[in-house]
Amino acid sequence: MSTLDLGIGSQIRHPKFGKGVVVEADASYYKIYFNFTAEVKTIARDYPNFDLVEKKEAEYQPISILDIEKAVENVIKRNQPKPEVPKVELAQKWIKGMITLTPFNPELNNKEIPIETFFHKIVMVRERLRVLEQNINNHSKLDDEDRIHLQQYITRAYGSLTTFNVLFADKADHFKGAGGKDD
Repeated sequence: MSTLDLGIGSQIRHPKFGKGVVVEADASYYKIYFNFTAEVKTIARDYPNFDLVEKKEAEYQPISILDIEKAVENVIKRNQPKPEVPKVELAQKWIKGMITLTPFNPELNNKEIPIETFFHKIVMVRERLRVLEQNINNHSKLDDEDRIHLQQYITRAYGSLTTFNVLFADKADHFKGAGGKDD
């Protein structure tokens, strides 16, 4: 379907939403009104699973200054240097320690992991949650209600990770739950 350039009024058949009409198009997406659901859905231009019912020729639309600004902004965002992960210290009592995972079945072997490796993975989860949080806050297609809803999941994830606060040397590096304090 990616080779087709559908104009406004083109009709397609989607496997889930049924028959629809293209009501808007941009470089990446079609906005399609579906009779079955009585709503407009955004579908990627390269989505392969809909059939063409009737094609209308796309009209040339000049690129607006706003489109150019958005494109430049996206390029700048993608090419900014990645922020360095701040140095987070492991609590002194855990340095050179091991984590032992012992299965219930005594015939199976234990698994030992250097605590520094485990700690590094916990810190990376925290950093990825922070990046996810920034991406949600800056996402152009999410409304405030969606942002709040997704933020609540991130806050719960932080709360679930408070168990590992015992590993951190500095209390400022601790995970915080929904109440803003250690859970």
